Amino acid sequence: MMRQRHRRRLMVCTVAAAAFGLVSTQAFATSGDTRPRPWNARHQADIGRQHTKAIQAGKGRSALTATEGDGGDEAENSAESTAQYTEARTAPGVVAPGAYGAAWAQLQSMKHTGGDWNHITKKTYNSDDPRYRDINSNSSGGSGNVTGRITGIAADDQGYVYAGGANGGVFRSRTGGGDWQPIADKLPSLSTGTLALDGTKRLWYATGESNTGATSYVGTGVYVLADPQHGQFQPGGRVGGAELESTTIHALRFAGTTVWAATSRGVWSHSTTTLSGPWKLEFAPNPDYLPGGPKASDPSAPYKNIANDIAVDPKDPSKVLLAVGWRGGDTYNGLYSAQGGTWKPVTGIGDLPTNSDDVGNMTFAASADGSRLYAVDQSPAQTNSNPDSGLKGVYVSKSGSPLGPWTQIADYNKLRNSGSALQGAGYMPGIQSWYNEFLQVDPANADHVYLGLEEVFETKNGGTSWITPGPYWNFPFPCWSIDPAKQTGDCSQTTHSDQHAVAVGTYKGKTYAYVGNDGGIYRRPLNGAVDSGGHAKDWTSLADGTLDTLQYYSVGVGKDLAYGGVSVTGGLQDNGQSILRGRDKVMGSNFGGDGGDTITDPNNGCNSAEEYVYLDMWVTQNCGVNNGSWTTDPSKATEYEVAPPDKDLGGSGARFIAPITSDAKDINTWVAGGRHVWVQHKGFAIRSGAEWSNAYDLGAGHVATAVASSGGTVYVGWCGPCNNQGFSRGIAVGNADGTDWHQLNLPVDGTIPNRYISGFEVDPANAQHVYVAVNGFSRKWTEGPGAGVGHVFESTNGGTTWTDISANLPDVPANTVKLVPGGGLALGTDLATFYRPAGTSEWKVLGGNLPTTAVLQLKLGPDNKLYAATHGRGIWAFDTRRLQ
Repeated sequence: MMRQRHRRRLMVCTVAAAAFGLVSTQAFATSGDTRPRPWNARHQADIGRQHTKAIQAGKGRSALTATEGDGGDEAENSAESTAQYTEARTAPGVVAPGAYGAAWAQLQSMKHTGGDWNHITKKTYNSDDPRYRDINSNSSGGSGNVTGRITGIAADDQGYVYAGGANGGVFRSRTGGGDWQPIADKLPSLSTGTLALDGTKRLWYATGESNTGATSYVGTGVYVLADPQHGQFQPGGRVGGAELESTTIHALRFAGTTVWAATSRGVWSHSTTTLSGPWKLEFAPNPDYLPGGPKASDPSAPYKNIANDIAVDPKDPSKVLLAVGWRGGDTYNGLYSAQGGTWKPVTGIGDLPTNSDDVGNMTFAASADGSRLYAVDQSPAQTNSNPDSGLKGVYVSKSGSPLGPWTQIADYNKLRNSGSALQGAGYMPGIQSWYNEFLQVDPANADHVYLGLEEVFETKNGGTSWITPGPYWNFPFPCWSIDPAKQTGDCSQTTHSDQHAVAVGTYKGKTYAYVGNDGGIYRRPLNGAVDSGGHAKDWTSLADGTLDTLQYYSVGVGKDLAYGGVSVTGGLQDNGQSILRGRDKVMGSNFGGDGGDTITDPNNGCNSAEEYVYLDMWVTQNCGVNNGSWTTDPSKATEYEVAPPDKDLGGSGARFIAPITSDAKDINTWVAGGRHVWVQHKGFAIRSGAEWSNAYDLGAGHVATAVASSGGTVYVGWCGPCNNQGFSRGIAVGNADGTDWHQLNLPVDGTIPNRYISGFEVDPANAQHVYVAVNGFSRKWTEGPGAGVGHVFESTNGGTTWTDISANLPDVPANTVKLVPGGGLALGTDLATFYRPAGTSEWKVLGGNLPTTAVLQLKLGPDNKLYAATHGRGIWAFDTRRLQ
């Protein structure tokens, strides 16, 4: 998620790496409009700045509150990021189901080069590393060791725990959490919707993350593992046929010998005893919009049949309640039950909303004895009108029946007053309840419930009162300290923010609650200890380095002059920027918030620039090493905000993750792409955004998607509009000094497809020789004008003409292209990294070991290794000398 400057940004969309195209008009519906609104989740940097101002004004620290803010809006920006990530893979139209599966099938038959990838980030990542307490770091917030987003958890009573990464697959621990092993890497999809153990202890893996969060990928169905304690998921373990391909799955619920699935294409069911045979479509509110229907190509089709959860009456499995609806609101939103053989809207069941305006993202949880059923509900109407929270409420059916009667037991104000860290106007509990929800009932106590929103809440009396054992962070609390000698003061460790998954399990006779969020997986005793503020004293992070589900956007590599070897850094979804220096055993975090693109000096890895979002760039020349002394002496800060002016325009001025680069032949010349092409020549010595010059205006409504520069020749890809409502793209070429800029002639039906331009590579020997990577799927799958065919193109005349060199590549979105020593070409895609040797036309899969997950950026290090930033399984390196 996103926090003011150091707010962690979540990103919201449901990405169709395979076919679930969202469009920006619906994505923006989550916020109602795109105007900035005040919000006040405060990060350390904001506290620090206000602290400095207070000191300069003669005021003390006590004069400050931890909830002051200076503008911005999480939901609005999250919605925008949703659209921006998705449209790269779907524009100019809607992608038909089956695209991803077809590409994966072709991938299986391709040859591989020799050599293996080495997993670089398979190390503990300490978000509170005391070395990095500079002005732009989250360190000292209390999240401790982190990894990427965990969206599914299952646990048994023998110490086995299963954790599913958002785009990282399933990991198993035999020790109650820790020493993790991947067990789903043979599957075509590593995107986790949910995990569940059935009554016979089989593990069910629903692929397709359902959080409508910006980097949420569709899946390839549901898989079952009969012996999860010892086995691994196999493609042949899929339940049913292809019915659930290219969907997201929010929940699996078991009733007798039936499993129910709430998906992005309605509610389905299947036998749990006979796993062959197709899934049965139980209910789709708008079947015309399903694949094969007369309205399947409508841009709004992906939003028209979203199901969020299913509740089954334990006393009568024939009584089933369906929670259906798009989080942004639609007329079909509501609760449905079977009446007279058909599914009809339910009304009059007590406090639980049933009207379309107030039924959005909804989650159920039943007690083990069937005496209680709980629900948490996000209201589209409230999300669109209330700047503080989208949470309608938390409810209980004390009869255990889905049909109630239901009683409300909490709203966002009650939760805010329970010890929450989110006290400021514009960012209160449930502000992102469309993205953050879980519920878990203590198997031994029907009145004991864990609730996950942005924070972890708990009640032991059925909702009469609540505490916040897992606050958002520790910054607002009196116990917090930035001093590394005090770590985080007297505060106990909390969890990372943004909760998605929960389970209860037992290890060595002790029962634990496990929670999954944007920072990984944490556990505490189910009936754990709390301090006087209701904050837990006993959370343990289970991100021990063997569980690497980190979601990188970028990677940077430079020589480590202090320790030898190289320093490897990269920007991450909701986990700042990681840094791993030459001799480090543990990674640290030197920049906070969402980490975007990165520029690193290959000759000195401590010279580093990081983009937050929307071109909000920061730079350091000492790796960000700082003990926090800048809070009392501002001159001791060594991180500097150097954002180009387009940063202040938000989404109209730059992409959420905007492209930045240094010139291939001059490390001191940087290019940043927003609406304008910005250039500066001071390199890492830049100290102000005013030091950028405007080299070129891409035009109103146009924003850069990719930039490259070599010897002062600059290539910029852009889009605008960037969604399927009139999608347009282009390439501008010019000089870094602002001369000779022009737009290339790229007609809609020209050589380069009318799709998103995602990456360039310029021949260091000839700036007129350039390669371009094109995102999205080809014409066969994309229903849009000029979608075209191909993913990588070559020009030898500065872009005047282009040649498609995709050859035998699978039809899969391409993200990044890189020349490697010897003249070969590497291409990073949503499925794999491919390699074409110099002088040949055929592509091979590059090396072995690299998991099947999205590679968003490739960079060459000074050590002749090719580094891949994957969005779900960390950073990997391949020694290019193996190719020569």
